[in-house]
Amino acid sequence: MRTRPLKVALLGCGVVGSEVARIMTTHADDLAARIGAPVELAGVAVRRPGKVREGIDPALVTTDATALVKRGDIDVVVEVIGGIEPARTLITTAFEHGASVVSANKALLAQDGAALHAAAEENGKDLYYEAAVAGAIPLIRPLRESLAGDKVNRVLGIVNGTTNFILDKMDSTGAGYQEALDEATALGYAEADPTADVEGFDAAAKAAILAGIAFHTRVRLDDVYREGMTEVTAADFASAKEMGCTIKLLAICERAADGASVTARVHPAMIPLSHPLASVRGAYNAVFVESDAAGQLMFYGPGAGGSPTASAVLGDLVAVCRNRLSGATGPGESAYAALPVSPMGDVVTRYHISLDVADKPGVLAQVATVFAEHGVSIDTVRQQGKDGEASLVVVTHRASDAALNGTVEALRSLDTVRGVASIMRVEGE
Repeated sequence: MRTRPLKVALLGCGVVGSEVARIMTTHADDLAARIGAPVELAGVAVRRPGKVREGIDPALVTTDATALVKRGDIDVVVEVIGGIEPARTLITTAFEHGASVVSANKALLAQDGAALHAAAEENGKDLYYEAAVAGAIPLIRPLRESLAGDKVNRVLGIVNGTTNFILDKMDSTGAGYQEALDEATALGYAEADPTADVEGFDAAAKAAILAGIAFHTRVRLDDVYREGMTEVTAADFASAKEMGCTIKLLAICERAADGASVTARVHPAMIPLSHPLASVRGAYNAVFVESDAAGQLMFYGPGAGGSPTASAVLGDLVAVCRNRLSGATGPGESAYAALPVSPMGDVVTRYHISLDVADKPGVLAQVATVFAEHGVSIDTVRQQGKDGEASLVVVTHRASDAALNGTVEALRSLDTVRGVASIMRVEGE
């Protein structure tokens, strides 16, 4: 074993960063044995230097992150500060000054992953980011290494624990959205401002990363269709149960049937109770991968939190340190396929549409005619009503999003249709 330690700079010492530092200290001997050399925490960049950080030598703490990554003797920079800047500049500066990088920054990777990979390659360094998607769940490395010889056709997953907790609570207790959100906040699963989670921004960033790796194509955050879950109601769950389904906020990355394009999207969807993702409860994450040779694979576990995320960071740290010792680098960006990313209008799936209609003869025939005129085939219809008002629930066969949108606009123009109560996609079949 080499006795000279590999030096690690830690950018950020919050929930995840402090746990990374703790594990590096308490598991130092094991990490050294697995890597082939000791690892030394050489500096910790923070915004508030006066805060007491248990287990971290105050002499290592600095507010000058730029100076830390420019030192020249740093082997690996671990970036867990999040956001776009200054993280982007610090990472590229680290590459330029001889360090490889381990990051958990999903937003930055989804927006500028191609540029970061290019900077890493130009400087002959590693960029690893297992912790950016689904916390402790091994997912990035299986996709870009274990399945590198296979053809991945679809990645379907629950990649945000906050939203899964809320939807699971609505499903299991009949609670409304706000009530479930309040409980998630009280238990620490939701931030004071939950917008990034409940509006799908967090999941969309992860979908961009997954799609890029799975399909060997550059997929940016702007390429991902995003729809939040704040409009999901108890009535939607009641309808889902009648269909033998539940509702999840899903990240869906798909290769087109002809293989000529890909799509990436995040939105609430009904999935059959028989699908493995339907049983994912609480704040857990799970990702379902479908490929030609391996078939169907599912990855499941805690998708957030200090210890789970730190576990993924440390796994990357070990891999990068091993590469440093051998003088090699691991896999970089694979974007050779360069497939176009199709718009949401081209996506084909099933739909569940709930309409408020007049309770009188001929309404169903009018509605069915509109669907037929727009080329959307109906699978099932359920109608209930009294006192002149009724609800009409239509479940379609597979149709494009554009065709469905045209159908809904035409339905709204009918005198007998009072309103469109809800529209939800049906996935996982």
